[in-house]
Amino acid sequence: MKFAEFQPQHFLWRLEGGIGHVTLNRSEKKNPLTFESYAELRDMFRNLVDADDVHAIILTGAGGNFCSGGDVHEIIGPLTKMDMKGLLAFTRMTGDLVKAIRACPQPVIAAVDGICVGAGAILAMASDLRLATPAAKTAFLFTRVGLAGCDMGACAILPRLIGQGRASELLFTGRSMSADEGLAWGFYNRLHESSALAGAALELAQRLVAGPTFAHGMTKTMLNLEWNMGLDQAIEAEAQAQAICMQTQDFERAYHAFVAKSTPKFEGN
Repeated sequence: MKFAEFQPQHFLWRLEGGIGHVTLNRSEKKNPLTFESYAELRDMFRNLVDADDVHAIILTGAGGNFCSGGDVHEIIGPLTKMDMKGLLAFTRMTGDLVKAIRACPQPVIAAVDGICVGAGAILAMASDLRLATPAAKTAFLFTRVGLAGCDMGACAILPRLIGQGRASELLFTGRSMSADEGLAWGFYNRLHESSALAGAALELAQRLVAGPTFAHGMTKTMLNLEWNMGLDQAIEAEAQAQAICMQTQDFERAYHAFVAKSTPKFEGN
């Protein structure tokens, strides 16, 4: 699939310089998700596995907010009327979105301003890198609507980002994590003022795209796979992964650039 021709129906998409910009754009409701936008985002991230024209993704929201989670009227209301089969189909579909974000080889950068709650917090959590503003308010508020905190992989991923105790507090209480807490705890990589957030995300994405993108994909793969490995397995897996990367032309380009005392120009092969 050539993503230069991609025209989604439920969010905004722009591809420039190998960077895909995904913008949730229901700003009047703080960018909530619907059944349709969940599915379209899932399909998009799945298709990125075969996209040779996309090397990084910036995920953000319109109107000064990131995402307010599932739309109360378009998702929460209908869920109260579904049988178990329908409910399980929905929860598996939302989980598949997280799987797709983690499985795509491109680094995904979440640029978070304002409200980032529920499924919105999950989207940020599932991303590879997270930038935010001081106004970012992040909450895994599932218990506040009578649900468990174990939604869309939160009990697996969040403790790995911020620690078991801190994750437990957020998932049990549903309280908002401030931007300063998120930075101190390692959830957010950097904080930027609202006016500088988009530029900072773009600069980071451009830096990644200018690097060895095949090797970046390998790094992301190993970060995922090594969750379930012992140390010996992980070292062997990384030996094999690095040997594969040593066969790329980018590796040779880096060597020749070093010898010539110049900056390597990576091409992702």
